[in-house]
Amino acid sequence: MFLVLQLSEHGSLASFLHGSKEKLDWSVRYRVAIGTAEGLEYLHERCPRRIIHRDIKAANILLSENFEPQISDFGLAKWLPDKLTHFTISSFEGTFGYLAPEYLMHGIVNEKIDVFAYGVLLLELVTGRKAIDSSKQSLVIWAKPLLERKKIKELLDPSLGEAYDSTELKRVTNTAYLCIQQSAILRPRMTQARPPEETRRLCKYHHY
Repeated sequence: MFLVLQLSEHGSLASFLHGSKEKLDWSVRYRVAIGTAEGLEYLHERCPRRIIHRDIKAANILLSENFEPQISDFGLAKWLPDKLTHFTISSFEGTFGYLAPEYLMHGIVNEKIDVFAYGVLLLELVTGRKAIDSSKQSLVIWAKPLLERKKIKELLDPSLGEAYDSTELKRVTNTAYLCIQQSAILRPRMTQARPPEETRRLCKYHHY
């Protein structure tokens, strides 16, 4: 048997953000944020069976020819029956820097661990930094105080300069802040985290 997959011509988001001389402009970053949110919303709430991906990260977001994001690598994904709010595992798997606190500490698995990882992904898109840098510093720990103090420009990837939409930037950083909350109860569901309908329509029909 063979798996035949659509070619993602630009590779992964991680390789483009952190390993390429070519920089992603803001419109592409925003498109990736929207598309990834819609993909997670489908997995969590519109798929016939609820799927928890468990390894959302920049390396698992592939970029098509038109920079449409494709969620990939479902090797750690789990089905979550409708009757269960969560389940627990005795040993965790995943990628440091993206792991939700309750998953690390108690092995709790539900949609909110993907929401946390999505928040980290948003911070990567805004800052251009890795979830864990070469000195083992956490992007969440670095960025959260700046988010709390509304120091948004101090978060921004210097390569963007002034070429960004301030309304979209505020929307992304506000969403990221909610998604990386320590308490899972305070994090939104993906239906709440994704952009509003009007923004989604604009992004669908206009090429940046």
